[in-house]
Amino acid sequence: MDGVADRPSPKIKLMTPLQYAHKPSIDLLAAGGVTGIMDPVAPGIPVGSDTGHLALLGYDPHVYYTGRGPLEALGAGIDLQPMDIAFRCNFATVSDDWTVVDRRAGRISDEEAEQLSSVLVNLSNRLSLDAEVMFKHTVEHRGVLVLRGDNLSEKVSDVDPHKEGVKVQMPRPTDSSENARRTSEVLKEFLIKSKEILENHPINIERRKKGQKIANALLPRGAGRLPNLPLISERFGVKGAVVAGGAIYKGVCRAAGMDVINAPGATGTINTDLESKFRTAIDALNRYGFVLLHIKGTDSASHDKNPELKARFIEKVDMTLGKYLDKIPSDVIICLTGDHTTCSTVGEHRGDPVPILIHGQGVRIDEIDRFDEFACSKGGLGRIRGLDILNILFDLANITKMYGE
Repeated sequence: MDGVADRPSPKIKLMTPLQYAHKPSIDLLAAGGVTGIMDPVAPGIPVGSDTGHLALLGYDPHVYYTGRGPLEALGAGIDLQPMDIAFRCNFATVSDDWTVVDRRAGRISDEEAEQLSSVLVNLSNRLSLDAEVMFKHTVEHRGVLVLRGDNLSEKVSDVDPHKEGVKVQMPRPTDSSENARRTSEVLKEFLIKSKEILENHPINIERRKKGQKIANALLPRGAGRLPNLPLISERFGVKGAVVAGGAIYKGVCRAAGMDVINAPGATGTINTDLESKFRTAIDALNRYGFVLLHIKGTDSASHDKNPELKARFIEKVDMTLGKYLDKIPSDVIICLTGDHTTCSTVGEHRGDPVPILIHGQGVRIDEIDRFDEFACSKGGLGRIRGLDILNILFDLANITKMYGE
Protein backbone atom coordinates (compact mmCIF):
# COMPACT_ATOMS: atom_id res chain seq x y z
CA MET A 1 0.00 0.00 0.00
CA ASP A 2 1.74 3.09 -1.31
CA GLY A 3 2.63 5.63 1.38
CA VAL A 4 0.65 3.64 3.95
CA ALA A 5 2.77 4.76 6.92
CA ASP A 6 1.95 8.11 8.51
CA ARG A 7 2.34 10.29 11.59
CA PRO A 8 -0.32 10.92 14.27
CA SER A 9 -2.89 13.50 13.18
CA PRO A 10 -5.05 15.78 15.35
CA LYS A 11 -7.84 15.21 12.80
CA ILE A 12 -8.16 11.56 13.92
CA LYS A 13 -7.56 11.70 17.68
CA LEU A 14 -3.76 11.92 17.41
CA MET A 15 -3.65 8.51 15.76
CA THR A 16 -2.17 7.44 12.45
CA PRO A 17 -4.64 6.26 9.79
CA LEU A 18 -3.45 2.67 10.35
CA GLN A 19 -4.25 2.98 14.06
CA TYR A 20 -7.57 4.70 13.41
CA ALA A 21 -8.83 2.27 10.77
CA HIS A 22 -10.83 -0.87 11.55
CA LYS A 23 -8.90 -3.57 9.66
CA PRO A 24 -9.60 -7.07 11.05
CA SER A 25 -8.23 -8.97 8.04
CA ILE A 26 -4.89 -7.15 7.99
CA ASP A 27 -4.60 -7.49 11.77
CA LEU A 28 -5.36 -11.21 11.42
CA LEU A 29 -2.35 -11.54 9.13
CA ALA A 30 -0.23 -9.64 11.65
CA ALA A 31 -1.38 -11.91 14.51
CA GLY A 32 -0.40 -14.99 12.52
CA GLY A 33 2.87 -13.65 11.17
CA VAL A 34 5.96 -11.67 12.01
CA THR A 35 6.11 -7.87 11.99
CA GLY A 36 8.67 -5.11 12.06
CA ILE A 37 9.51 -1.70 10.67
CA MET A 38 11.43 -0.97 7.51
CA ASP A 39 13.56 1.87 6.19
CA PRO A 40 13.19 1.83 2.40
CA VAL A 41 16.71 3.19 1.85
CA ALA A 42 18.07 4.56 5.15
CA PRO A 43 16.69 5.93 8.43
CA GLY A 44 15.32 9.43 8.15
CA ILE A 45 15.68 9.64 4.36
CA PRO A 46 12.42 10.44 2.51
CA VAL A 47 12.26 8.58 -0.79
CA GLY A 48 10.17 8.92 -3.91
CA SER A 49 7.93 6.20 -5.26
CA ASP A 50 10.64 5.42 -7.82
CA THR A 51 13.57 5.03 -5.44
CA GLY A 52 11.33 3.43 -2.80
CA HIS A 53 10.16 0.70 -5.15
CA LEU A 54 13.65 0.10 -6.49
CA ALA A 55 14.75 -0.47 -2.89
CA LEU A 56 11.82 -2.81 -2.14
CA LEU A 57 12.90 -4.93 -5.09
CA GLY A 58 16.47 -5.03 -3.80
CA TYR A 59 18.07 -2.43 -6.07
CA ASP A 60 20.16 0.16 -4.25
CA PRO A 61 18.97 3.49 -5.71
CA HIS A 62 22.44 4.96 -5.16
CA VAL A 63 23.69 2.44 -7.71
CA TYR A 64 20.79 1.89 -10.12
CA TYR A 65 18.65 5.03 -10.15
CA THR A 66 18.87 6.96 -13.44
CA GLY A 67 15.89 9.29 -12.99
CA ARG A 68 12.15 8.88 -12.73
CA GLY A 69 11.40 9.76 -16.34
CA PRO A 70 12.58 6.49 -17.94
CA LEU A 71 10.74 4.40 -15.33
CA GLU A 72 7.50 6.29 -15.99
CA ALA A 73 7.99 5.85 -19.73
CA LEU A 74 8.53 2.10 -19.39
CA GLY A 75 5.40 1.86 -17.26
CA ALA A 76 3.44 3.79 -19.86
CA GLY A 77 4.31 1.09 -22.40
CA ILE A 78 6.98 2.98 -24.33
CA ASP A 79 9.82 0.74 -25.49
CA LEU A 80 12.77 2.92 -24.62
CA GLN A 81 15.99 2.78 -26.57
CA PRO A 82 19.29 3.11 -24.67
CA MET A 83 19.96 6.66 -25.86
CA ASP A 84 16.42 8.01 -25.32
CA ILE A 85 15.92 10.79 -22.78
CA ALA A 86 12.69 10.44 -20.81
CA PHE A 87 10.87 12.81 -18.45
CA ARG A 88 7.81 12.59 -16.27
CA CYS A 89 5.38 15.46 -16.86
CA ASN A 90 2.40 17.24 -15.39
CA PHE A 91 -0.35 18.96 -17.29
CA ALA A 92 -0.46 22.32 -15.51
CA THR A 93 -2.15 25.69 -15.50
CA VAL A 94 0.24 28.60 -16.15
CA SER A 95 -0.33 32.31 -16.79
CA ASP A 96 0.78 34.18 -19.90
CA ASP A 97 4.21 34.79 -18.34
CA TRP A 98 4.53 31.08 -17.36
CA THR A 99 3.77 31.60 -13.66
CA VAL A 100 2.44 28.33 -12.26
CA VAL A 101 -1.19 28.64 -11.16
CA ASP A 102 -1.87 24.92 -10.58
CA ARG A 103 0.68 22.12 -11.06
CA ARG A 104 -2.13 19.60 -11.63
CA ALA A 105 -4.43 21.67 -13.85
CA GLY A 106 -7.33 21.41 -11.45
CA ARG A 107 -6.96 17.62 -11.20
CA ILE A 108 -7.88 17.23 -14.87
CA SER A 109 -9.68 13.98 -15.70
CA ASP A 110 -8.16 11.03 -17.56
CA GLU A 111 -10.54 11.51 -20.49
CA GLU A 112 -9.69 15.20 -20.89
CA ALA A 113 -5.95 14.58 -20.58
CA GLU A 114 -6.12 11.82 -23.23
CA GLN A 115 -7.76 14.21 -25.69
CA LEU A 116 -5.17 16.90 -25.00
CA SER A 117 -2.36 14.37 -25.45
CA SER A 118 -3.64 13.33 -28.85
CA VAL A 119 -2.84 16.74 -30.37
CA LEU A 120 0.78 16.53 -29.21
CA VAL A 121 1.55 13.20 -30.88
CA ASN A 122 2.81 14.62 -34.17
CA LEU A 123 4.38 17.77 -32.82
CA SER A 124 7.87 16.54 -33.78
CA ASN A 125 7.13 17.54 -37.37
CA ARG A 126 6.76 21.17 -36.31
CA LEU A 127 10.09 21.45 -34.49
CA SER A 128 13.04 23.12 -36.17
CA LEU A 129 15.55 20.92 -34.35
CA ASP A 130 16.14 17.34 -35.50
CA ALA A 131 14.68 15.11 -32.78
CA GLU A 132 11.66 12.89 -32.32
CA VAL A 133 9.40 13.89 -29.44
CA MET A 134 6.89 11.46 -27.96
CA PHE A 135 4.29 12.35 -25.33
CA LYS A 136 1.92 9.90 -23.68
CA HIS A 137 -0.68 10.47 -20.99
CA THR A 138 -0.64 8.07 -18.02
CA VAL A 139 -3.01 8.87 -15.10
CA GLU A 140 -4.99 12.05 -14.32
CA HIS A 141 -2.68 15.06 -14.88
CA ARG A 142 0.42 12.93 -15.42
CA GLY A 143 2.25 11.93 -18.56
CA VAL A 144 5.64 11.00 -19.97
CA LEU A 145 7.80 12.74 -22.53
CA VAL A 146 10.56 11.03 -24.52
CA LEU A 147 13.19 12.67 -26.73
CA ARG A 148 14.78 10.41 -29.32
CA GLY A 149 17.64 11.26 -31.64
CA ASP A 150 21.39 11.71 -31.90
CA ASN A 151 23.48 13.83 -29.58
CA LEU A 152 21.01 14.12 -26.70
CA SER A 153 21.76 14.25 -22.97
CA GLU A 154 19.90 13.72 -19.71
CA LYS A 155 21.86 16.63 -18.20
CA VAL A 156 19.01 19.15 -18.37
CA SER A 157 17.23 20.91 -15.53
CA ASP A 158 13.70 20.26 -14.27
CA VAL A 159 11.10 22.61 -15.70
CA ASP A 160 8.55 21.83 -12.99
CA PRO A 161 9.30 24.20 -10.05
CA HIS A 162 7.38 21.85 -7.69
CA LYS A 163 5.34 24.74 -6.30
CA GLU A 164 2.78 27.29 -7.40
CA GLY A 165 3.02 31.06 -7.65
CA VAL A 166 6.48 31.03 -9.21
CA LYS A 167 7.59 31.40 -12.83
CA VAL A 168 8.65 28.37 -14.83
CA GLN A 169 12.36 28.30 -15.61
CA MET A 170 12.86 27.01 -19.12
CA PRO A 171 15.18 23.97 -19.42
CA ARG A 172 18.89 24.64 -19.26
CA PRO A 173 21.95 22.36 -19.51
CA THR A 174 23.35 21.17 -16.21
CA ASP A 175 26.79 20.45 -17.63
CA SER A 176 28.94 22.14 -20.27
CA SER A 177 28.37 19.59 -23.05
CA GLU A 178 27.00 20.50 -26.46
CA ASN A 179 24.57 17.56 -26.16
CA ALA A 180 23.04 19.02 -23.00
CA ARG A 181 22.70 22.44 -24.63
CA ARG A 182 21.03 20.91 -27.68
CA THR A 183 18.65 18.82 -25.57
CA SER A 184 17.55 21.84 -23.57
CA GLU A 185 16.84 23.71 -26.83
CA VAL A 186 14.76 20.83 -28.21
CA LEU A 187 12.78 20.63 -24.99
CA LYS A 188 12.25 24.39 -24.80
CA GLU A 189 10.91 24.54 -28.35
CA PHE A 190 8.55 21.65 -27.66
CA LEU A 191 7.19 23.27 -24.51
CA ILE A 192 6.53 26.61 -26.19
CA LYS A 193 4.79 25.05 -29.20
CA SER A 194 2.74 22.67 -27.04
CA LYS A 195 1.50 25.62 -24.95
CA GLU A 196 0.39 27.41 -28.13
CA ILE A 197 -1.61 24.35 -29.14
CA LEU A 198 -3.09 23.56 -25.74
CA GLU A 199 -4.25 27.14 -25.04
CA ASN A 200 -7.09 26.94 -27.57
CA HIS A 201 -7.89 23.25 -27.52
CA PRO A 202 -11.68 22.61 -27.26
CA ILE A 203 -11.16 20.91 -23.89
CA ASN A 204 -9.60 24.05 -22.46
CA ILE A 205 -12.15 26.34 -24.10
CA GLU A 206 -14.88 24.34 -22.33
CA ARG A 207 -12.99 24.37 -19.03
CA ARG A 208 -12.69 28.16 -19.22
CA LYS A 209 -16.45 28.46 -19.74
CA LYS A 210 -17.05 26.35 -16.63
CA GLY A 211 -14.61 28.40 -14.56
CA GLN A 212 -12.18 25.49 -14.31
CA LYS A 213 -8.42 25.72 -14.51
CA ILE A 214 -7.11 24.93 -17.97
CA ALA A 215 -4.34 22.49 -18.83
CA ASN A 216 -2.26 24.78 -21.04
CA ALA A 217 1.30 23.70 -20.29
CA LEU A 218 3.53 20.71 -19.64
CA LEU A 219 6.00 20.67 -16.75
CA PRO A 220 8.73 18.03 -17.30
CA ARG A 221 11.12 16.77 -14.64
CA GLY A 222 13.22 13.73 -13.75
CA ALA A 223 15.24 13.42 -16.97
CA GLY A 224 17.05 10.12 -17.37
CA ARG A 225 18.05 7.16 -19.50
CA LEU A 226 17.00 3.53 -19.38
CA PRO A 227 18.45 1.83 -16.24
CA ASN A 228 20.31 -1.46 -16.49
CA LEU A 229 18.98 -3.67 -13.68
CA PRO A 230 19.86 -7.32 -12.96
CA LEU A 231 16.60 -9.13 -13.66
CA ILE A 232 14.47 -10.68 -10.90
CA SER A 233 14.49 -13.97 -12.85
CA GLU A 234 18.29 -14.00 -12.86
CA ARG A 235 18.58 -13.09 -9.19
CA PHE A 236 16.05 -15.56 -7.81
CA GLY A 237 15.24 -17.94 -10.64
CA VAL A 238 11.52 -17.08 -10.72
CA LYS A 239 9.26 -15.10 -13.02
CA GLY A 240 7.75 -11.96 -11.53
CA ALA A 241 4.70 -9.86 -12.33
CA VAL A 242 3.15 -6.61 -11.15
CA VAL A 243 -0.50 -5.56 -10.87
CA ALA A 244 -0.69 -1.78 -10.64
CA GLY A 245 -2.51 1.22 -12.04
CA GLY A 246 0.26 3.85 -12.04
CA ALA A 247 2.98 4.01 -14.65
CA ILE A 248 5.93 4.42 -12.28
CA TYR A 249 5.23 1.13 -10.50
CA LYS A 250 4.80 -0.74 -13.75
CA GLY A 251 7.98 0.87 -15.03
CA VAL A 252 10.18 -0.10 -12.09
CA CYS A 253 8.97 -3.68 -12.33
CA ARG A 254 9.31 -3.79 -16.09
CA ALA A 255 12.92 -2.56 -15.76
CA ALA A 256 13.46 -5.49 -13.37
CA GLY A 257 12.22 -7.92 -16.01
CA MET A 258 8.78 -8.46 -14.48
CA ASP A 259 5.62 -8.75 -16.57
CA VAL A 260 2.95 -6.06 -16.28
CA ILE A 261 -0.59 -7.40 -15.79
CA ASN A 262 -3.35 -4.84 -16.29
CA ALA A 263 -6.36 -5.45 -14.07
CA PRO A 264 -9.68 -4.11 -15.42
CA GLY A 265 -10.61 -0.95 -13.53
CA ALA A 266 -7.15 -0.39 -12.04
CA THR A 267 -6.93 3.37 -12.27
CA GLY A 268 -4.00 4.27 -10.01
CA THR A 269 -6.37 6.47 -7.98
CA ILE A 270 -8.43 6.15 -4.83
CA ASN A 271 -11.37 5.00 -6.98
CA THR A 272 -9.55 1.95 -8.32
CA ASP A 273 -11.33 -1.41 -8.57
CA LEU A 274 -9.73 -3.24 -5.64
CA GLU A 275 -11.62 -6.49 -6.20
CA SER A 276 -10.37 -6.66 -9.77
CA LYS A 277 -6.80 -6.06 -8.60
CA PHE A 278 -6.96 -8.77 -5.93
CA ARG A 279 -8.53 -11.26 -8.34
CA THR A 280 -5.93 -10.51 -10.98
CA ALA A 281 -3.01 -10.81 -8.55
CA ILE A 282 -4.22 -14.09 -7.06
CA ASP A 283 -4.82 -15.55 -10.51
CA ALA A 284 -1.27 -14.54 -11.48
CA LEU A 285 0.09 -16.75 -8.68
CA ASN A 286 -0.71 -19.72 -10.92
CA ARG A 287 1.85 -18.49 -13.46
CA TYR A 288 4.41 -16.51 -11.50
CA GLY A 289 6.65 -17.17 -8.51
CA PHE A 290 6.46 -13.55 -7.34
CA VAL A 291 3.58 -11.06 -7.68
CA LEU A 292 3.66 -7.43 -6.56
CA LEU A 293 0.19 -5.95 -5.95
CA HIS A 294 0.42 -2.17 -5.75
CA ILE A 295 -2.37 -0.02 -4.25
CA LYS A 296 -2.07 3.75 -4.64
CA GLY A 297 -5.05 5.25 -2.76
CA THR A 298 -3.35 5.44 0.63
CA ASP A 299 -0.68 7.72 -0.81
CA SER A 300 -3.18 9.90 -2.68
CA ALA A 301 -5.22 10.59 0.46
CA SER A 302 -2.05 11.59 2.33
CA HIS A 303 -1.00 14.03 -0.38
CA ASP A 304 -4.46 15.57 -0.10
CA LYS A 305 -3.88 15.94 3.68
CA ASN A 306 -6.91 13.81 4.44
CA PRO A 307 -6.04 11.23 7.13
CA GLU A 308 -9.67 10.23 7.65
CA LEU A 309 -10.05 9.40 3.96
CA LYS A 310 -6.81 7.43 4.18
CA ALA A 311 -8.20 5.42 7.11
CA ARG A 312 -11.45 4.77 5.24
CA PHE A 313 -9.49 3.60 2.20
CA ILE A 314 -7.39 1.26 4.38
CA GLU A 315 -10.68 -0.19 5.64
CA LYS A 316 -11.80 -0.69 2.04
CA VAL A 317 -8.56 -2.52 1.25
CA ASP A 318 -9.01 -4.63 4.38
CA MET A 319 -12.59 -5.55 3.49
CA THR A 320 -11.51 -6.58 -0.01
CA LEU A 321 -8.58 -8.56 1.34
CA GLY A 322 -10.96 -10.38 3.67
CA LYS A 323 -13.00 -11.61 0.69
CA TYR A 324 -9.95 -13.12 -0.97
CA LEU A 325 -7.77 -14.44 1.86
CA ASP A 326 -9.12 -17.98 1.57
CA LYS A 327 -8.41 -17.93 -2.18
CA ILE A 328 -4.67 -17.41 -1.68
CA PRO A 329 -2.83 -20.77 -1.83
CA SER A 330 -1.57 -21.91 1.58
CA ASP A 331 2.05 -22.12 0.43
CA VAL A 332 2.19 -18.44 -0.59
CA ILE A 333 4.27 -16.06 1.52
CA ILE A 334 2.34 -12.80 1.98
CA CYS A 335 4.10 -9.53 2.71
CA LEU A 336 2.28 -6.27 3.42
CA THR A 337 4.16 -2.98 3.62
CA GLY A 338 4.62 0.36 1.86
CA ASP A 339 7.30 2.13 -0.13
CA HIS A 340 7.59 5.12 2.21
CA THR A 341 5.79 7.21 4.81
CA THR A 342 3.46 9.83 3.38
CA CYS A 343 2.56 12.28 6.13
CA SER A 344 -1.05 13.44 5.87
CA THR A 345 -0.43 16.48 8.06
CA VAL A 346 2.09 17.99 5.62
CA GLY A 347 1.05 16.13 2.47
CA GLU A 348 4.58 14.93 1.67
CA HIS A 349 6.82 11.87 1.82
CA ARG A 350 8.84 11.71 5.02
CA GLY A 351 11.70 9.51 6.25
CA ASP A 352 9.87 7.72 9.09
CA PRO A 353 10.10 3.89 8.97
CA VAL A 354 7.27 1.84 7.44
CA PRO A 355 5.50 -1.10 9.14
CA ILE A 356 5.88 -4.50 7.52
CA LEU A 357 4.28 -7.88 8.13
CA ILE A 358 5.11 -11.28 6.67
CA HIS A 359 2.70 -14.20 6.89
CA GLY A 360 3.02 -17.79 5.69
CA GLN A 361 4.49 -21.23 6.23
CA GLY A 362 7.76 -21.21 8.16
CA VAL A 363 7.35 -17.68 9.55
CA ARG A 364 8.42 -17.26 13.18
CA ILE A 365 5.22 -15.78 14.62
CA ASP A 366 5.73 -12.93 17.06
CA GLU A 367 3.37 -11.52 19.71
CA ILE A 368 2.08 -8.56 17.68
CA ASP A 369 -1.60 -8.78 16.74
CA ARG A 370 -2.17 -5.56 14.78
CA PHE A 371 -0.58 -3.73 11.90
CA ASP A 372 0.44 -0.14 12.53
CA GLU A 373 3.57 1.96 12.95
CA PHE A 374 3.82 1.54 16.72
CA ALA A 375 2.77 -2.09 17.18
CA CYS A 376 5.08 -3.30 14.42
CA SER A 377 8.04 -1.46 15.95
CA LYS A 378 7.96 -4.15 18.68
CA GLY A 379 7.78 -7.08 16.26
CA GLY A 380 10.13 -9.96 15.68
CA LEU A 381 11.62 -8.63 12.43
CA GLY A 382 13.02 -5.61 14.22
CA ARG A 383 14.10 -2.73 12.01
CA ILE A 384 15.19 -3.83 8.54
CA ARG A 385 16.15 -2.27 5.21
CA GLY A 386 13.91 -2.23 2.18
CA LEU A 387 16.84 -3.68 0.24
CA ASP A 388 16.59 -6.90 2.28
CA ILE A 389 12.88 -7.66 1.87
CA LEU A 390 13.06 -9.90 -1.20
CA ASN A 391 15.94 -11.87 0.29
CA ILE A 392 13.81 -12.54 3.37
CA LEU A 393 10.72 -13.49 1.34
CA PHE A 394 12.52 -15.81 -1.06
CA ASP A 395 14.36 -17.42 1.84
CA LEU A 396 11.02 -18.16 3.53
CA ALA A 397 9.86 -19.65 0.21
CA ASN A 398 12.98 -21.88 0.29
CA ILE A 399 14.21 -20.44 -3.00
CA THR A 400 17.39 -18.55 -2.14
CA LYS A 401 20.74 -20.30 -2.50
CA MET A 402 23.25 -20.68 0.29
CA TYR A 403 26.11 -18.21 0.48
CA GLY A 404 29.33 -20.24 0.78
CA GLU A 405 29.57 -24.00 1.30
